[in-house]
Amino acid sequence: MEKYIINGGKALHGEVEISGAKNAAVAIIPAALMVDGVCHIENIPQISDTDMLLTILKELGAKVRFLNKSTIEIDCTKVRYQDAPYDLMRKIRASYYLIGAMLGRFGSAKTTMPGGCNFGVRPIDQHIKGMTALGADVDVKNGFVYADARDGKLHGARIYLDKVSVGATMNIILAAALAQGRTVIENAAREPHIVDLANFLNSMGADIRGAGTDTVKVNGVDRLHGGSYAIIPDQIEAGTYMVAAAATGGEVLIKNVIPRHLECISAKLRETGTIVQEYEDSVLVKGASSLRKVNIKTLPYPGFPTDMQPPMGALMCLANGTSVITEGVYDNRFKYTNELRKMGAEIQVDGRVAVIEGGKRLTGAPVHACDLRAGAAMVIAGMCATGTTVVEDVRYIERGYENFVGKLKALGADIECVDEPEDSDSSDKILCVC
Repeated sequence: MEKYIINGGKALHGEVEISGAKNAAVAIIPAALMVDGVCHIENIPQISDTDMLLTILKELGAKVRFLNKSTIEIDCTKVRYQDAPYDLMRKIRASYYLIGAMLGRFGSAKTTMPGGCNFGVRPIDQHIKGMTALGADVDVKNGFVYADARDGKLHGARIYLDKVSVGATMNIILAAALAQGRTVIENAAREPHIVDLANFLNSMGADIRGAGTDTVKVNGVDRLHGGSYAIIPDQIEAGTYMVAAAATGGEVLIKNVIPRHLECISAKLRETGTIVQEYEDSVLVKGASSLRKVNIKTLPYPGFPTDMQPPMGALMCLANGTSVITEGVYDNRFKYTNELRKMGAEIQVDGRVAVIEGGKRLTGAPVHACDLRAGAAMVIAGMCATGTTVVEDVRYIERGYENFVGKLKALGADIECVDEPEDSDSSDKILCVC
């Protein structure tokens, strides 16, 4: 029953350090299952999704040890095939990466269907297409995915993805890394975390070429050895703080980033009148006195990321004029607009298109985090609103943002995480700062 209490009207100022990329970490941790040796992985984000994946590895027999707050040691040398824990796997979308990792390592896999945030159907047909092409029999029934290599070993294949899919691209790379022969993935996704997964596997002895382009070639190897690797900074966490600085009219130096990964976000912020200055491994964002409207269409990388759509939606509520956001990736990612309406926003949604009449004053209200990025949007709106905003269901936010409240408080936000006991009487509530 944790929730965030936000008193709006405080501009953000100062510096913030960006953590490791969630979307890379949730694939790299399952990839460690394929390594015959000890992996040292740096820049692991301290979020609930990585915690659950590490727990799953331990349940499978891996030895996992934190060397410091963001560096872990994983030893999967003695892991043997067994079913992964259902209760943990059903809570996270990244559970499907265990299909590729376990097929590659053991020739068999059993996982749940993807969980995590609920903003539309997440078909895994392209994942199944890839595994089948590699020589696996795949069956989906009763909420589980069963996969078995037909002769105990996967074999390289040429795979054309019918649609650009980040998850399928990464899952096929995982499975193909230990397959016999060459795998060619065409119409592959190009996101930075795909490159990061390939670089991790290559540092452990894999032979993967072309990651970051639409054709990825994987030459299977007999085994992967131990080694050390550092995960890239989180593009979406960085973008969220960039938007928060712009929305509150503040000035924030965002450190430990790769500015090239942020170009699509920086470009849209500059269209609003926000100043964005790029340095070698940081960006400085200065909010404008008056924000201009922009139109956005989300697309696979290097287009504008779908994960940044909700935070930008909150920002557009403050911009003068009418903004149009077109969601080009998911069918149902505008649930958060109902929450923004509670705060006074004027938004009309028609399918994959949202029309936002900006320049309206937002007022604090009780709202819900419908999913991870929608939750970040609610926090941004709350920091800009008049009065107090209460954000519930913050467990979604903590799936992907390390120390979100602590980092925002350090920038000057008036925000607290409180814990309200579920069985507390409404007339006698106890709130404890956590």
